[in-house]
Amino acid sequence: MRQSVFRQNPSVVVFLVILALFALLVTFGSEAAGAGWISTSFVKTLGKTLCLAMAAVAMDIVWGYTGILSLGHFAFFGLGGYMIGMWLMYARTEAIVAGSLAQAELPPTAGEISDAIATQIFGVVGGSEFPAIWHFAGSLPMQLLFVVLVPGVLALVFGWLAFRSRVTGVYLSILTQAMTLALSLYLFQNDSGLRGNNGLSGLQNIPGIEGRGQDVVSLWFFWASAVALALTYIVGAFVVSGKFGNVIRGIRDDEARVRFLGYSVEGYKLFVFTLTAVICGIAGALYYPQAGIINPAEIAPIASIYLAVWVAIGGRGRLYGAVMGAFVVSLLSSWFTGGAAPNINLGFYTIEWTEWWLVLLGLGFVLVTLLAPKGLGGLVDLVARPKVDDRHGADYGPDKGSKREVEQ
Repeated sequence: MRQSVFRQNPSVVVFLVILALFALLVTFGSEAAGAGWISTSFVKTLGKTLCLAMAAVAMDIVWGYTGILSLGHFAFFGLGGYMIGMWLMYARTEAIVAGSLAQAELPPTAGEISDAIATQIFGVVGGSEFPAIWHFAGSLPMQLLFVVLVPGVLALVFGWLAFRSRVTGVYLSILTQAMTLALSLYLFQNDSGLRGNNGLSGLQNIPGIEGRGQDVVSLWFFWASAVALALTYIVGAFVVSGKFGNVIRGIRDDEARVRFLGYSVEGYKLFVFTLTAVICGIAGALYYPQAGIINPAEIAPIASIYLAVWVAIGGRGRLYGAVMGAFVVSLLSSWFTGGAAPNINLGFYTIEWTEWWLVLLGLGFVLVTLLAPKGLGGLVDLVARPKVDDRHGADYGPDKGSKREVEQ
C-alpha cells in the first residue's frame, strides 16, 4: 500500500508550517496591516522571491532528481509572464481608451475602440494593429489557459524531439540554451508581436482594483505566490516519491540500466520536463505583475544559468535546498545590487557591490561546489538526520562473512 507523500517526505509538513508562519509574519508587519515595519517594496521583493523559489523547485526536479541540466527553463518562466502580461496591458489600456472616447459626441464603435487600443499599445514600435497572437488578449480565462499551454506545449515538442533522439548530457544543455537564445532574439524584434525590446509594461496596475493601493495589492500577490509555492512543493514531493521518484533517480544515476530494465526513459523524462516547464510558466505569471515589466532580456540564457546556480548552492536533490538557494541568492542580489550594501573604500580602489555582485556570486558557487557539494540543504541534513554509529563496515551479525555495512 502506497504511503502518503507526507509520510514519505516529512520535510513537506515542516516546510508548509515554516512557509505559513513566514507569510503571517510578513502580513502582520506590512504597511497594509498598519504595522509598517516591512515596506511595500520589500513585500513585493519577497513575493517575487517566492515565485523564483517555485522555478528553483522545478529546476531541482528536472536536474537534481532526473539529471537533465536544462539551461532553458527560465524561458518558460518568461513565457508565462508574457501570457498574463498581454491581458494586463490590454485590459488596462482598454479602460483608459474607453474612458477617453466616452467624452466624444458620438459613442465609439467596438472597432474604433479596438483600433485605439492597438495604436496605444503598439505605437511605440510603429504599429497600429493587433498581431494574431493578441486575438484572445482581452479574455482573462484564455490568457490564464495560455500561461499553462504555451510553456507546456513548447516543452512537450522540444522534449519529444530531443529525448527521442536520445540527446543527453552537455549536448542537451546546449540545445536548451540554444532554444532560449533563439526565443530571446526573436522577441527582441519589433515584429514579434510583443513590442520588441520595449516589452510589456505597467503590469502592476491590475484592472478592476484601481481603488486599492499597492500596499494591499502587493500583499495579495505575496499570498498568491506563497500558496502557489506550497502547492508546487507538494506536487514536487509527490513526483520524487514512490516508484516514480525511484525511476527518475535511476535515470539520473544510470540511464542505460533503467532502459535495460524495460522502463520508458524518454516518457519519464518528457513528463518531468513538461511538468516543470508548466510550473515555471505559472511562477512567471505571478512574478511579472509584481515586477511591473517584462522584456526579452528576462529570457536571456544567463537567467536560466542563474536558476541552475540557485539549485546548486541550495543543494541538488533536496526540494527545500532549492527554496533555500533561491531565497538566499535572490535576497542577497537585491541587497548588493539595490545599493543597500555599503561600498568599501580601500584607498587605492573602491569596491562597488553593484559591479562586483556577479563576481561574488560566481565565487560562492565555486566554493559551494568544491567545499560543500550538498549545498545549504546539507546544513538541514546535519540537524534533521539522526546520528548513526560509525561502524566502518563492521559485521551486522556475529558470524564472519555476514552482511556488512557499507564502508564509511
